[in-house]
Amino acid sequence: MLDQNQINQLHEIALAMVAPGKGILAADESTGTIKKRFDAVGVESTEENRRAYRQMLFTTPGIEEFISGVILYDETIRQTASDGTSFVKFLQSKNILPGIKVDTGTEDFNGSEVEKITKGLEDLPQRLKEYYGLGARFAKWRAVITIKAEQLPTSECILENALRLAQYAKDCQQAGLVPIVEPEVLMDGNHTIERCAVVTLETLKQVFRQLKEKEVILSALILKPNMVISAKQCANQATFEEVAQWTLKIFNQVIPSEVPGIAFLSGGQSDAQATENLNEINKIIGSPWRMSFSYGRALQAPALKVWSGQAENFAAAQAAFYKRAKLNSLARNGAYSQAMETAGGSVELISQD
Repeated sequence: MLDQNQINQLHEIALAMVAPGKGILAADESTGTIKKRFDAVGVESTEENRRAYRQMLFTTPGIEEFISGVILYDETIRQTASDGTSFVKFLQSKNILPGIKVDTGTEDFNGSEVEKITKGLEDLPQRLKEYYGLGARFAKWRAVITIKAEQLPTSECILENALRLAQYAKDCQQAGLVPIVEPEVLMDGNHTIERCAVVTLETLKQVFRQLKEKEVILSALILKPNMVISAKQCANQATFEEVAQWTLKIFNQVIPSEVPGIAFLSGGQSDAQATENLNEINKIIGSPWRMSFSYGRALQAPALKVWSGQAENFAAAQAAFYKRAKLNSLARNGAYSQAMETAGGSVELISQD
């Protein structure tokens, strides 16, 4: 059991992760995932190229204005910048919290080729202890929920993913790490926003039911959910306003007010779409939670395209990353507009929440 001082420390870290005007960079792509991203821009996925790319992101001047934490991959948390400074120490020097992805991917659930459960619990306490020693102060575990017609997801798959998320969260807190709890209802398919709402509600209900069963401290975690959104192939795409309304309608039914913050995943949205939806959500006042972002591709895509593995593109890629982070910072306060996408570097920040 954690004592009150330990609980308070975790709570303070959780609040720092969703500090006003800031969000979390998800730079925890597995080796396989980042290879796909590199392939798209014609870059070979070597360890050195991966290191150089992450260095480009992390060393962007001024990024600490908008980024509170970075989720790292096992390879990345052990790497150093070209001057020999470890990435962890460099991030800490900019008052950015280092975090770590600790799940080890997915496996088929009950022989299904569609439904997945996340693995990695077997040696998790030992790995968490090592990651804490390496400087991590929070962790991430992603569960994926697939919608397919009316038969999927099954309640059994939702339950098993929730059980594993809760055990992971418990292990994290015992190890002194704030858990990011990430149940993602995938936007793949052709389902409507209404169907996404039903599944998201059931998923979050089960997740918080299991967190309570495991006595996970809700004030010492961050929720990283999907937005309630139309599937990619849905013929009737919801508006940004509808996404915001549906998302908060579901959240208000099931997420306890003790949770300090919600850091949305982008889940396959374009960079501008993810920013616009975050902006609309933050226009609706009265939420008990800080509504932030924890984006991977939606923060990195423009920078990756500009960089394309070329050292001479370093500064331009950093400028693209800085702008994307800045626009999402504005969206945290409902102050973003689509016109800013083409406004160059002239976007001005206003006071944050």
